[in-house]
Amino acid sequence: MKVPCPPFSLPWDCCERVVINVSGLRFETQVKTLRQFPNTLLGDPLRRLQYYDPLRNEYFFDRNRPSFDSILYYYQSGGRLRRPINVPLDVFLEELKFYQLGEEALTKFRDDEGFIKEEEQPMPEREFLKQVWLLFEHPESSQAARIIAIISVMVILISIVIFCLETLPEFRDESDMSLPLAAASWPFPNSVLHAVPTKTHSEDPFFIVETICICWFSFELLVRFIACPSKPAFFKNIMNMIDFIAIIPYFVALGTEFARQRGVSQPAMSLAILRVIRLVRVFRIFKLSRHSKGLQILGQTLKASMRELGLLIFFLFIGVILFSSAVYFAEADHDQSNFSSIPAAFWWAVVTMTTVGYGDMYPETMGGKIVGSLCAIAGVLTISLPVPVIVSNFSYFYHRETDCEDQDQYTHITTCPYTPPPSPELAAIQRKAHVHEKALHREKHGDKELIVPNSEFLDGMVPTGNSEVPNKRLVTQV
Repeated sequence: MKVPCPPFSLPWDCCERVVINVSGLRFETQVKTLRQFPNTLLGDPLRRLQYYDPLRNEYFFDRNRPSFDSILYYYQSGGRLRRPINVPLDVFLEELKFYQLGEEALTKFRDDEGFIKEEEQPMPEREFLKQVWLLFEHPESSQAARIIAIISVMVILISIVIFCLETLPEFRDESDMSLPLAAASWPFPNSVLHAVPTKTHSEDPFFIVETICICWFSFELLVRFIACPSKPAFFKNIMNMIDFIAIIPYFVALGTEFARQRGVSQPAMSLAILRVIRLVRVFRIFKLSRHSKGLQILGQTLKASMRELGLLIFFLFIGVILFSSAVYFAEADHDQSNFSSIPAAFWWAVVTMTTVGYGDMYPETMGGKIVGSLCAIAGVLTISLPVPVIVSNFSYFYHRETDCEDQDQYTHITTCPYTPPPSPELAAIQRKAHVHEKALHREKHGDKELIVPNSEFLDGMVPTGNSEVPNKRLVTQV
């Protein structure tokens, strides 16, 4: 909280200067500048008192020097906080916490730096459900939760591997109509594959492994649904929707297969549904983002870069329309032109602008080659404009995650309060002063214990030796 100088202070009191030494770099400012924020370390005389060095008449802090420029400017500007460019984010946050600028200043700084506010995660009210929720939703909460997370990741990987292996010709079931037939496959077009005997579901190893995986996914989803603190919020979570989509294809495919065997459904409809359902199974890989920091950072980057991605698509759309039209009319007089229409040239324009260049469509005339060259150059420029912003967002989220991990690994050195060197003459003076103070105290208050509260120390007065008596010889004008 910012406050003016006290009305009862002397006219020159607020204009007194104070020297602050930060790791050898000395700063000088006025007392009234620091008093604007009395609830901070530098603004409160009693808080900064422990760092006072009476021999040098200054306050010493063994802290980061470049950060103090912005911290001192915070007092001088009345609350404007700006991080120096050469100071990392985590280092500057440590300095803000050390100088006790307050939660309001920290919150404002996080907002200015673009921090995403972490929503408070609700917990179930019942203790048993709370433990179950932590076990399945927060892998970092306990060792058992980590084991469950590892099991879940292994099941996901096994399910994806099975999804890929069952499409191999040597493992393919001829009765599975959802998979394309490959009687003659490259690179042996004349070879004939031996038909794999038709297997029932109980004999198919792929189906058995898939069933085990689905049982684990269903059990995990059901337990998390029962233990969740809010059922509506559970269904709104995108990760829970992915978990639900991961198990639905199995039951739909199973029901469709039973209906086909009984002759209830139409073969064409069953084939289309089965192929769509089989394709949806591949989205099960997104379940790994629950346990992968890298995928979470990628998702946050894409979410924060939606505007840049929209601009990239818009630029590509304009370039595709422009150059596909140009190459169509440039190749119109060629008898064996690959560009039969403008929509047919869309594929060539996309491949050229993205610098892929499959070579299935290409211009043959001089005008078409000029258009193709311009298309390739425009594609490079179009893609290079928004991409640095997306890369910058990824770098920001990546370093923010690593900075949070670094805070758990490193601890800043503690700045020690000033302690004057021992001196026999000083000790004798302190003993005499202590005896004299006790004698005066007995005359006024009897045999009561002498207590000098810290709140009575002046700014710059440091208790030395016996902490009951302030060293009056070490008083500054601040």
